[in-house]
Amino acid sequence: MMNRYFALACFFLAFSLNAQITNDELDKLNVEALLVKDLNANAMVYSKEAYKEVKPASLTKIMTAILAIEQGYLYRPVLITAEMIQVEPTKAGYKEGDIVILEDLIKAAMVESDNDAAMAVAIAVGGNIKTFVEMMNAKAQQIGMNNTHFTNPCGYDIGNHHSTPIDLLQLAEYAIKNPCFNDITRLNQHAYYEVLSGRKFVAKTHNHLLNRYEYAVGVKTGYTSKAGPCLIARAKKEGKDCLIIMLNSKENRWTVAQQIFEQVFLQPIDTFSDKV
Repeated sequence: MMNRYFALACFFLAFSLNAQITNDELDKLNVEALLVKDLNANAMVYSKEAYKEVKPASLTKIMTAILAIEQGYLYRPVLITAEMIQVEPTKAGYKEGDIVILEDLIKAAMVESDNDAAMAVAIAVGGNIKTFVEMMNAKAQQIGMNNTHFTNPCGYDIGNHHSTPIDLLQLAEYAIKNPCFNDITRLNQHAYYEVLSGRKFVAKTHNHLLNRYEYAVGVKTGYTSKAGPCLIARAKKEGKDCLIIMLNSKENRWTVAQQIFEQVFLQPIDTFSDKV
């Protein structure tokens, strides 16, 4: 245990005392998988276990959201049904018979990771869960997520629900091309109202980078007991753009991501090597 703490202390000391971050330092992090990509250079800065099968947890909701956004008609009302609210654990707290605007449901699913919102989005867009999951898997194949299979719109570890870090990177890169998606992932919180009663809901982000790091611009957090703490994070600084995929992290996701961002923004691309 002491050796682990010493290694981490050296890791963060290296960040603070010099302008370089090396593969060796990143290799010491206790994460199942880690990808760092410089989007401006279209180059992988660092890669660990890029093709390993992983549980994507609520990172799944990126696919749920982008499908809904691309379908359009975001201002249409959605009638909340019993099926939509029979979920756990994170919920907005809708009641059967409520009417909520689709765009608000998308934001609640992305910002607070509300599972009732994600279910409502899926049924509203697909007509039913089965059809929407088929849409998810078809889209995954279309954008090159060749080792991904979705079984639900929320990210539950149900059946053969899995992905890989490189596929999740592919999904994130696809989604961030959409301005509406980007606007949603930047939100610290979103207040909205049930149409009939005016009952107020407030979705608050789980992405602490948005509260503590001025250059953070999204994207999504995730967690299940099998997946562990997960994060897809993006930051932009002085025209530079970086994306991080972090799966099953035993580290502090926010501190590690912030430090990686800052060092990537300082470094020329040839400081790093591609380990895919």
